[in-house]
Amino acid sequence: MPSSAITFAKANEKRFLDELKDLLRIPSVSTLPENKPDIEKAAAFIAAELKRIGIEHVEIISTAGHPLVYGDWLHAPGKPTVLLYAHYDVQPAEPLDEWKSPPFEPTERNGNLYARGAVDDKGQLWMQVKAIESLMAADKKLPCNVRILFEGEEEVGGEAVEKFVHENPARLKSDVALVCDTELFAPELPTLCVGLRGLVYTEIEAKGAATDLHSGVYGGAAPNPLFALCQIINRLKDADGRITIPGFYDDWASPTDDELKAWKSLPFDEEHYRKTEVGSTVLTGEKDYPVLYRTWARPTLEVHGMPGGFTGTGAKTVIPAKASAKVSMRLVPNQDPDDIMEKFTKYVMSLAPKGIQLTVKVHSKGKAVVVSTDNDYIKAANKALHEVFSKQTVYIRSGGSIPIVGQFKNDLGIPTVMMGLGLPDDNIHAPNEKFHIANYYWGIESVIRFLSNLG
Repeated sequence: MPSSAITFAKANEKRFLDELKDLLRIPSVSTLPENKPDIEKAAAFIAAELKRIGIEHVEIISTAGHPLVYGDWLHAPGKPTVLLYAHYDVQPAEPLDEWKSPPFEPTERNGNLYARGAVDDKGQLWMQVKAIESLMAADKKLPCNVRILFEGEEEVGGEAVEKFVHENPARLKSDVALVCDTELFAPELPTLCVGLRGLVYTEIEAKGAATDLHSGVYGGAAPNPLFALCQIINRLKDADGRITIPGFYDDWASPTDDELKAWKSLPFDEEHYRKTEVGSTVLTGEKDYPVLYRTWARPTLEVHGMPGGFTGTGAKTVIPAKASAKVSMRLVPNQDPDDIMEKFTKYVMSLAPKGIQLTVKVHSKGKAVVVSTDNDYIKAANKALHEVFSKQTVYIRSGGSIPIVGQFKNDLGIPTVMMGLGLPDDNIHAPNEKFHIANYYWGIESVIRFLSNLG
């Protein structure tokens, strides 16, 4: 029984929170070259803590990108081996003027901890570490075998961890992976995520003239890459939100009737969602599908940014020589990322206006994943959450993508338990990101109980 480990965790809650604050103060932004020393500092911070609490073979693994942190404890013969995964890199904090407190100075307000990375994913990574510490401190051993793999570039595509997992299946041999990078459907409602959409993240690069040109002198004669991209993007979806890429919907699997029935029973208020979570005057998308269906189980296409031309304060009448558009597609089961990328590229190229040269590149891609609820690992997580919250656990999908989950299935042949303790209003990737402090503590207990149940 995990009672002694839970007692230890409760007695050390303040220290566990203070340690998380120390980790959050490290601005480990993976996309900015100037933050590379901070990425390395965060990796060293985590590795030192793993060694201190008794994890063995701890190693900071250098990669072509940012380092991985590995460790293991394999002294439970006959018991399952759990691969703990999380990421310690974070998104940039901009726009800084929208933060109510500095993004890298963790601040407590109204029962929440505010900081960049608080819930995505340092807080949830630290939940795993503190659960391991509590079990080791209470029993001098773990109830099952554990491998740990933490990465530092999830927010920029995860190429290093993808390569490492693909090349090291024997070193990572496990029975199940535990990912704490998801959320509860509602406060204090125990939730297991059993489905993720896939992802193809692209960048369309457009080139026109040999150099930037004065729009007064050359306007009306010179091709404009930004305008060309607007024309192309406008033709990728119709007015009803349906994607117009030929063959895009040829292969896709809809949710089961049981899933759809379960989703209808969830405490979801569309008007509250529109006002509070989205903050818009209207919800868009395919009206033939309910909101949860649209965000969890329908493929989508979105535009994230269009760098090019003059974006500074004031005016500059320039026709840019080049511009780009960052476009991603979320995929559902049965859609193959390589096939979608090929169809997308072919269609985009066919839309190129005269005088514009296009290049389409891919930044990241991954398949959609749906995990069966009828396996012992999901059952162990269900039991753990029920023990913590004393409520029936609900199963949901997520509209987001965690490509490593698909890779664990393909390269290691193992399922993944996605047991996160975030909340829908935690402002992930946005200013004023937060982690509800009670959820942090409940998360530690949930991981303790999950590992104990498996053992």
